[in-house]
Amino acid sequence: MNNSQDHKAGSDSKAEPAFVLLGRLQRVHGVHGEIAMRVLTDFPQRLRRGKKVFLGAEHRQYIISAVRTKEPLLLLSFEGVGSREEAQLLTNLEVFSTVRELPALLEGSFYHHQLVGLQVYEREILIGQICEVLETGANDVFVVQETGGSELLLPNIPSVILNVDLDQHRMDVNILEGLRG
Repeated sequence: MNNSQDHKAGSDSKAEPAFVLLGRLQRVHGVHGEIAMRVLTDFPQRLRRGKKVFLGAEHRQYIISAVRTKEPLLLLSFEGVGSREEAQLLTNLEVFSTVRELPALLEGSFYHHQLVGLQVYEREILIGQICEVLETGANDVFVVQETGGSELLLPNIPSVILNVDLDQHRMDVNILEGLRG
């Protein structure tokens, strides 16, 4: 089922995107419409039979009919896609879910899309705005576009990130010695 005109997806907040990326379809697997997906989400268990997903830049709706693991990929089948040729048309498309369907996180944890755009303050002085979140091995790093135009990198550690308030669209920080260039 891929009726792209019938879906209403999105977020109630203007700061949040309507869709979040789950993965990218890669190569066709077999002759019955199965396709491999590179997983780009921390919650691959969300991809299950009956789940609605949205493919490509047009966010065309498809329903997953089967999922199985073939490490490091997932093999997906979609309703209405029953042949190798039909699946081939989906190669290289990104797979999205609506933001509304994201699982709740533990208190004090946030999705990256919720943090991008937050105003960053140190001792009530506006420093800038988060423009990107970098994933590193140890911890995430917030890229702050400073009001003066330069960038500041802030590690997501308790001594630097003091408070995040999504309702106020605000992050309070303590910039440690050595973090400023």
